[in-house]
Amino acid sequence: MNNVLVLGATGKVGRHVVGQLRERGRRVRAVSRSSPDRFDWADRDTWRPVLADVDTVYLNVWGVVGVADPAEFTQLAARSGVRRIVALSGRGDGGEDFLLTTPYGPWAKAVADGERAAQDSGTEWTVVRPCWFAQTFEEDPKLSDVRAGEVLIPVGEGTVPFVDAVDIAAVAIAALTEDGHQEQVYEVSGPRAMTFAEAVAEIAAATGRDITCVPVRLAEYVEHLVDRGYDRDAARAQAGPFQWLHRGNTGFLSDGVLRATGREPRDFAAYARRAAATGVWSASGVRRTSRSGVSGR
Repeated sequence: MNNVLVLGATGKVGRHVVGQLRERGRRVRAVSRSSPDRFDWADRDTWRPVLADVDTVYLNVWGVVGVADPAEFTQLAARSGVRRIVALSGRGDGGEDFLLTTPYGPWAKAVADGERAAQDSGTEWTVVRPCWFAQTFEEDPKLSDVRAGEVLIPVGEGTVPFVDAVDIAAVAIAALTEDGHQEQVYEVSGPRAMTFAEAVAEIAAATGRDITCVPVRLAEYVEHLVDRGYDRDAARAQAGPFQWLHRGNTGFLSDGVLRATGREPRDFAAYARRAAATGVWSASGVRRTSRSGVSGR
């Protein structure tokens, strides 16, 4: 497997996948809506050209949600000569039937459809299901709250074993470049379950700033997002996953990083120190580029 197509190459995980592949000397076609080899889920004319002369695909199924049928793409990929697909999905709490009843439900169903599209494509396949990204604190609405010093979270004491996007990418890299990962579903988490308040405390320690976590009700959180400029439907969709935490089932650990890479996942505190060094959480909102060149999504 030599020529790798990375869809969503500028995303939180995709950019690390691209970087790690290039470090290994792999030929990479890194595409997005703004790349020279343009790819847009909403424009089917861009699909076939990016599949030319590639045998492996990193498929972020979140990108296709609400835009196109993922099976249409994976079947085209197989006909174009693709032999392996690694699909980035998401880990639930074991009660996806509950999730489907929330405003987040259509997204959850679409992501499940993306998994099935990879599995039914006729290619070798691997599914990577991470839990909540540590990098959620590097994008709005949580990013703005962290910079303001007050993070509103409607979760109570629910816990999450936040996983670093670098570790998610490492699992994907193993599946993209090595044999032995076919027909595997890797559920991926960090090494310890934390409340959002504990995560915010780690960020405060890493930045040396006074940052607090403010528990609110789900309805209050929706209003907070509306006040920030979200339309109400988008605000409700953002709030949907927090209902998992109220159920108290999201704190379980998964061994996907160890199974796929042979090492344990990085701790949230290490992630917080690395991110803080870039300046992403400074009160001024000015971000510096780290030595690794990581900046933005």
